[in-house]
Amino acid sequence: MAKSQQSFNKKEKEKKRLKKREDKKKKAEERRENSLGGSLDNMMAYVDEFGNITDTPPDPTIKKKVIKASDIEIGIPKKEAEEVFDGDLTGKVDFFDTSKGFGFILDSRNQAKYFVHVSQLIDEIAEGDKVTFELEQGLKGMNAVKVKKI
Repeated sequence: MAKSQQSFNKKEKEKKRLKKREDKKKKAEERRENSLGGSLDNMMAYVDEFGNITDTPPDPTIKKKVIKASDIEIGIPKKEAEEVFDGDLTGKVDFFDTSKGFGFILDSRNQAKYFVHVSQLIDEIAEGDKVTFELEQGLKGMNAVKVKKI
């Protein structure tokens, strides 16, 4: 006589599959019993003024804020033109790298730092020198040009 083809492992897998199916049916029945019904009011959700989702409708007696579309700024506001000082400014060379050919000048008037390139120098400069210069708009901000040593 031949042995049964039903092994222990197969029996255990079949038991687990049947148990999962029963658990799924029980959960579905519990959901049906606990549900409030499928009416539209039960499914409706509202968004309050702060962006939070609630189940209560908004109060119509509360006054809404009126915002003009022109008041909404999208992106970064344009930079206002800086006050350009006509004439020579004075400052001190804060940093200058002769091998790379650039540096920064610290303005004595407002303590702002301005980029300077070796091509904009009239006299040779070094760190700590007092200089006069003019300002010109560059790609990334104001640059010192026509730099002379005092």
